[in-house]
This record gives sequence, structure tokens and C-alpha cells, in this order.
Amino acid sequence: MISVTEDIEGTVTIRHGEGIDTDAIEDLKTLDANEDGGYHDDDLEIDDDDDTSTDGLTLKQVAMQCCKRIDVGAAVLPKPLFHPDIQDYDGSEELHDAAASIPTPYARVLGNEFNAIVVEHHLKWNPLCVSEPGPLPSEKPSDRIGRYDFHHADSVVDWALKRSMKVKGHVLVWHVTSPKILEDMEPEEVRKELRRHIFTVMGHFRGRIQVWDVVNEALAPDGTLADNVFLRKLGPSYIEDSFRWAHEADASAVLLYNDNKVEGIDSRKSDAFYELLADLKAKNVPVHGCGVQAHWNAAGVGWNRPPTPRSVKAQVRRLGQLGLTVNFSEMDVRVSQLPANLRQIAQRQIFHDLLAAALSEPAFDGVWLWGFTDRHTWVTHFYHDDEPLIFDEAYARKESYYGFRDALKTIAPGGCVGGGTLLSSDIDVDGNPWGHLWMQPDLVSHNTDEDFHGDSRPDWEQSIEVDDKEEDPRNATDSMELPPIS
Repeated sequence: MISVTEDIEGTVTIRHGEGIDTDAIEDLKTLDANEDGGYHDDDLEIDDDDDTSTDGLTLKQVAMQCCKRIDVGAAVLPKPLFHPDIQDYDGSEELHDAAASIPTPYARVLGNEFNAIVVEHHLKWNPLCVSEPGPLPSEKPSDRIGRYDFHHADSVVDWALKRSMKVKGHVLVWHVTSPKILEDMEPEEVRKELRRHIFTVMGHFRGRIQVWDVVNEALAPDGTLADNVFLRKLGPSYIEDSFRWAHEADASAVLLYNDNKVEGIDSRKSDAFYELLADLKAKNVPVHGCGVQAHWNAAGVGWNRPPTPRSVKAQVRRLGQLGLTVNFSEMDVRVSQLPANLRQIAQRQIFHDLLAAALSEPAFDGVWLWGFTDRHTWVTHFYHDDEPLIFDEAYARKESYYGFRDALKTIAPGGCVGGGTLLSSDIDVDGNPWGHLWMQPDLVSHNTDEDFHGDSRPDWEQSIEVDDKEEDPRNATDSMELPPIS
């Protein structure tokens, strides 16, 4: 058993025995309390009675040794999961059955390394009803929002459950992937359809999916509510209504609010994220946790600069103090805009340090990569060619994989909480700021809080920094059409 004890000098020690006490980490809340209610990072030591080595373990094997339950998940697409090579898939043949005897390379790595999955695309409202008609006979996609096709989502969910993997549902309410026909409806009709959608999807997966991202990206970059179809038709109450409906649909489900650019404490949006959740909790809305997306650009400046470990730790801490769990819900790290010699350095440090900082807080319970191999990443569709994940295109482990795994080890026997990461300052003992080896100069950027009042566009339309205003995609009047997702 892993237990947390305090010796006569006040040092916190994690000991390794025969099993795992998933509640042990909670004891950190009360041991060696500081004035701010925390513990001293420098006072944490590891006493590994069995001298267990984690050098050869997979991610999920390391997670099994951690002193609390940690979801190590990845977003999953059905085609590479079941078809031998997505590049050869032309849509003319059926997906392989989930019980196929010969797994694809994608499936093998996913099953070996992860203990959880989230369906990346095929559980969103538009794919379920309009853009992914699946095997249903039709000459063209349907525009009737009441027509549901769960074929693709079912295949992924069933594959994971057969392997005892946790499944998270993503996402019930997100304006970007909701049917456009909602814009033409009267408010009461929108309300009825939104409620029906939540009950339909959660009802279909009741007992199989027990964790849901209920509402996604309801905040604009400046922290105001995004001016989306739900706000215009239903007002701000659509957020709490969605959570209440989700709880009615499945009272046993864990319900999460999810958003981006809220991972650290140093922005108006991250403050608004905290305040929104605090308000929901004060109203006794059934929200149980939150996801901070963690789509980071290592070369980002201004509004797009990655947060520091100190900032991440502080954000997780204050969200935890609301009684919420916190997870990295969509983690990837873009590096292609850095000089080639800095890319692996930056990516490994970001994966390690920001995850280690989050793991140092009791409220943090999981990390979900948005994909896991550079062979299949949404980044190439929505941003540019990049290598944002921890396995390369040939499914080989990258430097970022080892940074990720080392971060998990910080709360496993043989590790030290925080893993040597700066947690209480952004400046090291030599006077260097965190990330100084690769962080780009913070030049003037178009991306400031003031640019985005009420903006409902997704992050990929708002994060390209350009000098020519006429080419800036944020000046476009029409929302970007989403390209097909494999």
C-alpha cells in the first residue's frame, strides 16, 4: 500500500507497499500546512521500500503505481483504430469490427499505454446527426437534428470497455459543432432540442460512459460569455440548465465543464473560468469537475504563451478548493514554429513540467492527450503541419513521451512530488525564467484580451499571429467550415 506519513520534523514521506491507497494523496491537504493551506514542496521525499523501477513501464503501468487514481487518456478516432492504414482508406469498405483478431498499430499502442479514452469527434452533436451518417442509407448527409447515428461512437466505446478502459464523453453542448439549423429556431424550440439531445446521447450510453464534458468553451477569450447560438437564444442560464438536464439524464455520471486558455491563473479568461465554476457551485448546479484543455504552442507569445508551472499549480489549487476535480482534457504541444534544434527540448519540458505541477495538487485527477501519435493529429487540419504529441508518425516514443512519463513518476514510488519543477516561482536560483532555453521573445501580438469581446470563434481561428490585418482570419465574417476529421 502507498501511504502518506509525517515524521517528527514534519517531512512528508510516500511509502510503497503491496497495494495502492487511492485516498492517500488527500492526506497531503492536511500535512505540513502552509499559511495558504498547502504543503511545502521542498519537504516531500520518497521512501521506496521495494526499490521499484519504472524505467521500462508503460504510461498506464506507471499510473497504476501512483498514490492516487490518475486517468491517462487519449482522444480516439475510429478509422485508424480499426483500419490497418488510414492513408489507404477511401470510405468504400466498412470499418474493421472492434473485436478484430489483429489490432492495428494505433490500437496496439493505445491499449498498451493508456487506461482511458475520449471519443475525439464522433460524439459531438453535428457528427452524430448530420456530418457522419455512417452506414445509414442516404445519398447526402441529413439536416434533421433528430436523426442520430451512434455507429462510429459505439464501436470506439465498446472497444475501450472490452479492455477495461475508462471512457469520457465529449461533448454534449458546444456551439461550434452544433447543427446550424438551431440558428433558425425560436428560443423555446432550441431549448427543447438541446434538452432532447442531452437526454438522447446520455441515455444511449448510460452505464457505459460515466464521465461527460457537458459544456465546452462557453467563454470568450476576454472572459465574457461567448456570443454563441445558445447565449443568443436562451441566455446565460443555458449553462446551468445543461448541467441540470445532464444530471437528470444520468444521476450517476460525473459532469465536467471544459474550456481553453484557462490552464494558468494569469489571464482574465482563467479568472472568469474560476468565477463561472464558483457561481455554478454556489447555485448547487451539479458540476463535479472541470477540464483545462492544454493545447499549447511552444512558440506562442502574448496571449498564446504557455503558462508557467507556478501558474498551472495555482489554478488547479483554487479550482480544487471549490470542491472540483481538475484534468488536462486535450493536451498537445505544437512546436513547428520553433527552430528545429529547440523543438524536442521545449516539448519535453512542457509535457513534464506543466503536468508535474498539476499532479502536485490533490484535485488533479487525469490527463487526456488530444490524440497520441503525430500520424493522426487534428493540428494538421486546423493549424499547420506539426508534431504535437508523444509518439511519432511511426508510433515510436519521442522525447516528449519520456517527459510525460517522468511527470507521472513524480507521484509514484521512487519519485518526488513536483519532480524538481519550479512550483512557487517563475524564476530559478540562477535568475533564469522558466522555459528560457526555448521561450520566444514576448513581442507585441494581435492576440490580447481586448481583441476578443464576446467572440465565439474556436481557438484555432484566433491564435494565428500575423502582421497584415487584411489576412488576419479573425476579420472574417463567416465561421470557418470544419474539415472532415479522419
